[in-house]
Amino acid sequence: MSYCVNCGVELEQSLERCPLCNTPVINPNEVTHTHSVPPFPKEKGQVEVVKSRDLAILLSVSLSAASIVCGLLNLFVFQRTLWSLYVIGACVVIWVLAIPAIIYTKMPIYISLICDGLAIGLYQYMISFNTANHDWFFKLALPITALVTVAALLFTLFLQKVSSAFLMTALYFFVDLAFLCVGIELLIERFLEVGYHLTWSAVVLSICAVIVIALVTILSRARLRNAVRRRLHF
Repeated sequence: MSYCVNCGVELEQSLERCPLCNTPVINPNEVTHTHSVPPFPKEKGQVEVVKSRDLAILLSVSLSAASIVCGLLNLFVFQRTLWSLYVIGACVVIWVLAIPAIIYTKMPIYISLICDGLAIGLYQYMISFNTANHDWFFKLALPITALVTVAALLFTLFLQKVSSAFLMTALYFFVDLAFLCVGIELLIERFLEVGYHLTWSAVVLSICAVIVIALVTILSRARLRNAVRRRLHF
């Protein structure tokens, strides 16, 4: 038993057209799809990937243009302060940070970290031209930047030369964080000339010490280490 696809009237099997609306009766088993258009294309399209070189050129040109425009505005229009140094310094930092990711992907990580530290130090020096003196830069900003750069270099060295496992990485991180915070507070107290005594960094040092002791305990016992790895899925 079949029905008309147009009006729904019941049809006899011998009919070729609907007696009510004259719609052709089509047997779906006899329909061939050799000439039918597929509902989706057979060829897979793919957007062309932007090359690193083109992206590096675009980034360099954009940052250079922003620096030049702000420099000209500062030179000829808004001349009260050297505000353009903020923009120029930020463009330099962004460009240096983008070197290992876009411009020169084969740059060693150690050279990249040193360049990042130098770029941030240069930015701070440019900011110092809008302040009353440069003491804060030479006595505080530059030493802290150097300390952070050295801490990042040591952390990277441990990961590449010793171990990059998750538990060992956590151990390096908290040890590095403790010494970094202590060093920053000591540099601040040296700049303020208030004497050397730990306050907020002592709290960070205590927390890191507890975490480090726990990690060392886990790493020193194979059964405990394997149990932690299984439960944390790493």
